[in-house]
Amino acid sequence: MLELQHISYNVEQDGDNKGILHDISLKIDERFVAITGPNGGGKSTLAKVIAGILTPTQGRIFLDGEDITGLDVTQRARKGISFAFQQPVRFKGLTVKDLITLAAGKPIGVPQACGYLSEVGLCAKDYIDREVDASLSGGELKRIEIAMIMARGTKLSVFDEPEAGIDLWSFSNLIQVFEHLHEKINGSILIISHQERILNIADRIIVLAGGRVENDGPGREILPTLLGDTPGVCSALTDKVR
Repeated sequence: MLELQHISYNVEQDGDNKGILHDISLKIDERFVAITGPNGGGKSTLAKVIAGILTPTQGRIFLDGEDITGLDVTQRARKGISFAFQQPVRFKGLTVKDLITLAAGKPIGVPQACGYLSEVGLCAKDYIDREVDASLSGGELKRIEIAMIMARGTKLSVFDEPEAGIDLWSFSNLIQVFEHLHEKINGSILIISHQERILNIADRIIVLAGGRVENDGPGREILPTLLGDTPGVCSALTDKVR
């Protein structure tokens, strides 16, 4: 279980101390949790604080009862937290199998690596020996990244707006992957997203606005309060959360 206790995060801006996150306290142990809210509300900042990319100005973070506040992103990864960026990193010279093997943290055979690719809807024989370079689309990279996270088998997997920068076809396939991941994952998934189709499969939705938790509850209760006039897009994309 992930527990945030009174988390705040401030940055210096034009000589002023600007608050991005304000006294956030949460316990997360559901299988699939989505965080949504207005642009600039602090969602990506909170994800990076959880992953250890940013250090909170105030508050404590616990993973299964252990205080991990002072641990950096590498140390938290070893404790069982995975973080997927909006734009996955390309690794020229490394193959897809290389990355999945590295993620697993132990030698694995081609059949097992291919199994992870199949789980995310990729034809293993077409991808297992490909380099992770510019020849791969954004949607392909994101599915490979999810395969890596599955290979790691982490306690908590954090995805920061996985729909960003991909076309509608890739997004539709990505949703299918998350639906499958929801069924297969042993730990918890935390996704930052505005998309209704992602929010619709969340066990719990947390609405973050102005750096504070504005709403929090079961997905089936919170989602209807967020839907706007644009099909498939949460009204939290606007400046006001309904």
